[in-house]
Amino acid sequence: MSRRLTKRFSVKEVLVQVFGHDEEGTEIEPEIEEDVSEVEDNTDFDPDFEETDQSTDGEGEAPEEQAPEETFQSKSGHLLWSSSPQDRGRRARVENIIKLTPGPTRYVTSHVDDIKSSFHLFLPESIEGIILEMTNLEGKRVFGDTWREIDLVDLQAYIGLLIFAGVYRSNNEATKSLWDAESGRPIFRATMSLQQFHVLSRIIGFDNRDTQPVRWRNDKLAAIRNIWDTWVERLSLMYNPGPEVIVDERLVPVRGRCSFKVYIPSKPGKYGIKIWAACDARSSYAWNMQVNMGKPSTGRAEKNQGMCVVLDMTAGLQGHNITCDNFFTSYALGQELLKRKLTMVGTVRKNKPELPPALVSTRGREALSSKFALTDTHTLVSYVPKKNRNVILMSTLHKNAAVSTTEDRKPLMTQDYNKNKGGYLDKLTGTYTCKRMTARWPVALFHNILDVSAFNAYVVWTAIHPTWNQGKSFKRRLFLAELGKALVTPLIQRRQHIPRTPASASRVRSVQAPAPAAALAALPQQGHGQKRKRCELCAPRDNKTSLRCCKCDAYVCKAHSDLSVTCHSCA
Repeated sequence: MSRRLTKRFSVKEVLVQVFGHDEEGTEIEPEIEEDVSEVEDNTDFDPDFEETDQSTDGEGEAPEEQAPEETFQSKSGHLLWSSSPQDRGRRARVENIIKLTPGPTRYVTSHVDDIKSSFHLFLPESIEGIILEMTNLEGKRVFGDTWREIDLVDLQAYIGLLIFAGVYRSNNEATKSLWDAESGRPIFRATMSLQQFHVLSRIIGFDNRDTQPVRWRNDKLAAIRNIWDTWVERLSLMYNPGPEVIVDERLVPVRGRCSFKVYIPSKPGKYGIKIWAACDARSSYAWNMQVNMGKPSTGRAEKNQGMCVVLDMTAGLQGHNITCDNFFTSYALGQELLKRKLTMVGTVRKNKPELPPALVSTRGREALSSKFALTDTHTLVSYVPKKNRNVILMSTLHKNAAVSTTEDRKPLMTQDYNKNKGGYLDKLTGTYTCKRMTARWPVALFHNILDVSAFNAYVVWTAIHPTWNQGKSFKRRLFLAELGKALVTPLIQRRQHIPRTPASASRVRSVQAPAPAAALAALPQQGHGQKRKRCELCAPRDNKTSLRCCKCDAYVCKAHSDLSVTCHSCA
């Protein structure tokens, strides 16, 4: 429909147009009449806008009157929020554009050949070499000349047994029960003795004790600083996060003496070391980590700690959306992230000075109702899930007051927050954690390094091989079992003493000299420890054995039986 333009004339102008003179009779030359355009009338043209003619025939309906814009003053008085968008476009949210392709980097895809190599991306021989050197140094200090130096095979086997303990979900089980002849697991006895495992757990080290007190004055993390920094640097080099990144806290349970131990009652461990973590929201890959060491040496508490942590953890990212909880979220953080081309979505504490009191209060609010407040860069929503209780979220990603059409009528901002915070690293690594009871906080951090490295290796491996064990719901447990087996096999292959339990002994023999099916059928049958009888060929001596002849099923001892294995070439 064409736009109608009207122009009002004064009495003087009418006289001039009709008679050619004004009221006093003065003749005036008529001006050249020009067409009035929309540009000259200072009117913007919108092709999607349809104007209804209200003056003539009454066709159409009068446009609905919009609700008057409501403004909210913040508690501090420095911010003015509005109930409607302020020149921020029509899209419900900003589309973040990331430059790097999400997933494993090119270096990873070219260096991963098997499961063990994916794990060594995060725990390479450079880190294992430091642990090996410091462990042997501590062993000499504790045991003196009787100490036998361990090598890389021993250390990797020890790590493999820790991973196996996580596979069996026995982190709270006594170590002695894992080596038990009846209720234990054969892989532990087949790899090393219980005494050797206890010795390694006691003297494993990550730093030189002789020079540690000097560095301890300026660095609380001196006991594991070399290992930690090298490991964290490798996290961001192996994987590019997707458009959604989570920043949250992680608690490593520690009950021993530690100067920066914290108490978080909402965590299962309650006491421990707090770690800040930045993870990919889709895969939960740990992209960056930082240990919270409490107050600095000056004794003054850090101001705006939440904002500083997020800025540090997201350094190097661009075009991503950061999801965080109410400890981190603030108006100033959103502004700083926008300068780095990052957006933010997070819950907000109700005592923040930038919040308007109208959104904090729940008086007179109905259940499942939402109230929005907006500025040119930020969006606030106060959602009431049930009466007299509300949740406040702040976002620089969402640009309008969008609400879902589901029964709960949740805002779009709340749905995006819940989706990104659904699966977090703390819960995933806790399922198959390898942590053992220890009073030494560096060892507890080392267990955390193993947990995160194994999980990141699993993420990388499944991203490169998406069809690996496809359709199985326990793929991660299978991955950890294969990883543990690959780490302990070299030590089992060179083991000289065969364990006493039949199951562990057969595991060692199968690894050291794998026999074909025909040779295994010819071997005497060996029990599993449940029944032992007297050797029928040793009478009258009482020589108990669990070996049985494969032909007559008679119980015979090693002296009266032939145990031989022949390779394929000799056969």
